[in-house]
Amino acid sequence: MSPVRVFDRARFIWSPRVDLIVFGGSALFALTLSALAPRFAEDGGEAPLWTFILLVVAIDVAHVWSTLFRTYLDRQELQKRPALYAGVPIGCFVAGFALHAWSPLFFWRGLAYLALFHFIRQQAGWVALYRAKADERTRIDRVIDDAAIYAATLYPVATWHAHLPRAFRWFVDDDFVALPALVAALPTLRALWIAALSIYALRALGKVLAGSPPNLGKHVVVATTAATWYVGIVATDGDLAFTAANVVVHGVPYMALLWGYARARAAEQSASPRAFASRIVRAGAVAFVAVLVAIAFFEELLWDRIVWHAHPVLFGGNTSAAPLSALAACAAVALLAVPQATHYVLDAVLWRRGVTGPAQASALGFGPLSTP
Repeated sequence: MSPVRVFDRARFIWSPRVDLIVFGGSALFALTLSALAPRFAEDGGEAPLWTFILLVVAIDVAHVWSTLFRTYLDRQELQKRPALYAGVPIGCFVAGFALHAWSPLFFWRGLAYLALFHFIRQQAGWVALYRAKADERTRIDRVIDDAAIYAATLYPVATWHAHLPRAFRWFVDDDFVALPALVAALPTLRALWIAALSIYALRALGKVLAGSPPNLGKHVVVATTAATWYVGIVATDGDLAFTAANVVVHGVPYMALLWGYARARAAEQSASPRAFASRIVRAGAVAFVAVLVAIAFFEELLWDRIVWHAHPVLFGGNTSAAPLSALAACAAVALLAVPQATHYVLDAVLWRRGVTGPAQASALGFGPLSTP
């Protein structure tokens, strides 16, 4: 098999080099940071401040705000579906306020499970995209691919639920439901995890032996998903290891996708050079990331000064600030969670094939200007 077939550009989203850096490189960084987490931990096992800035602010929160370039910074897109873009954040605020008023724990629990679903579905989406790029259209391919992704993610999640409390959490303590009864089922679930990943590997090997080039991008996504979820949840029990394994492989590829979309959209809008998003794109990828990080920092500042009071060194304030009243907490938490919840909801809608325009097709690797 020639290297040209293995690295056929048409089988990758952006290019062989960029895809492997974005997916493989981000996973390698996450796994390295997870392995080094004990060395970085401060007294009491807490993660150092720089990891919060890098992983939470600059990747996790920033990737949420990158959705702006697909939606609210695009006047034509807003005019196309005004009810969606107005209704989703309003609906998220109302639902968040009502849920927090009912029970703050139920609010965070609902948001945590929504986030979990979003993270898992994104990995399945990348695999489906690579499957389409390689023209793998049989039902058996889809079933095996989905089984591999869901096994790679849900077995660690089941282990997490079976062994609560852990040294890490998604948002707040007890946001996941403790299910100690799952302990007895873990050996079976582990066997299913091994079986699903083994069948995926055997299917991939069988195709290569039959003369088909390997779908390298897809294999990297499946392998890195299995590795990061296992390492971050099952093999380790620390906040830094979990955060690194959890957010890097999720946030970095998404920001790469939005950068590709923003570039393609800016090329379409060349007749409107004053468009804010286009001006940022023309300034380059560093400016794109810098804008996202600045917005993310401001959001986290609000969270910390109003709700958490956890990082006074970074955001000012103090850890002994008076708590909000129940009504004020409902309003503040629901409002501050709107960007994140809106991102989760819109992400499930925007990237479907039925709404794919030229810029989105390009960003997904089906058109020109597809390299970030």
